[in-house]
Amino acid sequence: MIGKRRAPFASILGLMTSLSLVACGGGATDAGSNAVVYDAWRAGRSHIEVTASGSVARVLGQRQGPSGDHEGFLVHLRGADGHGLTVRVEDNIDITGPLTLKDGDDVVVRGEYIYDPRGGLIHYTHHDPRGRHVPGYVRVNGRLYF
Repeated sequence: MIGKRRAPFASILGLMTSLSLVACGGGATDAGSNAVVYDAWRAGRSHIEVTASGSVARVLGQRQGPSGDHEGFLVHLRGADGHGLTVRVEDNIDITGPLTLKDGDDVVVRGEYIYDPRGGLIHYTHHDPRGRHVPGYVRVNGRLYF
């Protein structure tokens, strides 16, 4: 019972921290944070909380996922070493609402990285109503979806 009480508080605290970083325009939302994604990809590691920024390479559209409707898109990350990496992002729009984005938009995403040799996947880009994951978000065109 105690663990269940702490999970929502931890989620709220994590969301507040994420939102304050976004509001300040610094910290983990800078383009330099892509190094964590690159490192995870090179090492073949998964289940890592990341913040990444780049441009929308392609909007994949909506599909039914196991936990609701999802909207997918590809993001080309900005790498410090000049190497380009494209990751797929899956956002649960039943939680965040539909994303307003198009190819070429600058985007910042926060979520859980899953390794794939083609670049990987970032999901949990929203708050987790059950409090099991650190809250994520998608920021595009001045709007924050969480």
